[in-house]
Amino acid sequence: MLKPDPSDPIVVTGMGVVSPLGVGVQTMWSRLIAGRSGIVQNDRFDTTGFGSSIAGLVPSKATDPNGFDPVDFIDGKDIKKMDLFIQYAIAATHEALEQANWHPTELADQQATATIIGSGVGGSPVMGRAFEIIQTKGARRLSPFTIPSFLANLAAGWLSILHSFRGPIGTPVTACAASAQAIGDGMRLIMTGEAEVAVVGGAEGSVDPISVGGFAASRALATSFNDRPTEASRPFDKGHDGFVLSEGAAVLVIEKLSHARARGATPLAILAGYGTSADAYHLTSGSPDGAGAQVAMRNALTMAGIDQSQIGYVNAHATSTAVGDAAEIAGLSAVFVGRGKDLAVSSTKSATGHMLGAAGAFEAVVSVQALREGVLPPTINLEDPEEEANKFDLVANAAKTMSVDYALSNSFGFGGVNAALVFGRI
Repeated sequence: MLKPDPSDPIVVTGMGVVSPLGVGVQTMWSRLIAGRSGIVQNDRFDTTGFGSSIAGLVPSKATDPNGFDPVDFIDGKDIKKMDLFIQYAIAATHEALEQANWHPTELADQQATATIIGSGVGGSPVMGRAFEIIQTKGARRLSPFTIPSFLANLAAGWLSILHSFRGPIGTPVTACAASAQAIGDGMRLIMTGEAEVAVVGGAEGSVDPISVGGFAASRALATSFNDRPTEASRPFDKGHDGFVLSEGAAVLVIEKLSHARARGATPLAILAGYGTSADAYHLTSGSPDGAGAQVAMRNALTMAGIDQSQIGYVNAHATSTAVGDAAEIAGLSAVFVGRGKDLAVSSTKSATGHMLGAAGAFEAVVSVQALREGVLPPTINLEDPEEEANKFDLVANAAKTMSVDYALSNSFGFGGVNAALVFGRI
């Protein structure tokens, strides 16, 4: 197994977020640890007949001073060339690069910068609108930017062009594990010497009729809380009845510690380990015993060179589905043998809903913040915990002040893909 050099670890030097809890890491973090929810009534389209009428929507700046306005980050003439997920990626990357102070102007530095931005869906809203135009006005009325605006790799493409990043570029499209794998891919590129710096993360903007209708058809979405949206996402709770679809982006800048120090950057946390695996079990459900997830978690721990006893906090993938939550707890129980209330396990999807391909990177940012701040974010809406889950400290309903040395962040996706990341405190 390829492993980072413990004397020169890979570190995070910048982070950026666009989320249902607002734009910016500090805004998101303050609201998250205060127990706030970003889940609201879905006003993107008429949800009549869709079953679920709620979503985790990125607030607009018109309704929230810390909300999103694309003109803050994108030239007005370019906005119409890109779907929402690309806009979110550009905004999150702007914040991450500012914090990292990475704006390479020398060709060698540009060629040493990788851009790996995952997305589970890409631009499905544009695809839906394009079909409507074809049906009502004809194919000749389509914009020439239709295809570039929805291709999943165009978030990475736009970032590369805007910032002159000329190194390796890629886009994992591995459902809800996409951005966690993007972080892992960037880590590997640095370890092999193919890149000195990697801009990694994910973006999603698919709260649209196609995605809501499709997930509802598979009975995956929460439908019992349409009149109480903030209570709908309930990981580990016996009252959960599905996940809440949400949107956003998160981006991290990673590099070796020696590289960061040489240019005066401040390391935020160590990216210590990464593991990934396939369930080879089912299209949409993980193995009930979390077998594939166990492999990913153990590989991440092995790469990090630590024992499971050294993990103090797990940011669980837990989406608020009965089958998925139970499988993850089974996997955690098998990996963290002998652990109980000494292991904190929380799901921040309780506050944000499920950001699909952006979830892994968002939760990586949350894990880094937990290490830096010595505060563990809560699992809100946890009123009647599932018995198996309750063996762990689920950080129920209120943030917990607790210093931990290592955090594990899990991401799992349709197709049986599993990804786990280990972060260490500086």
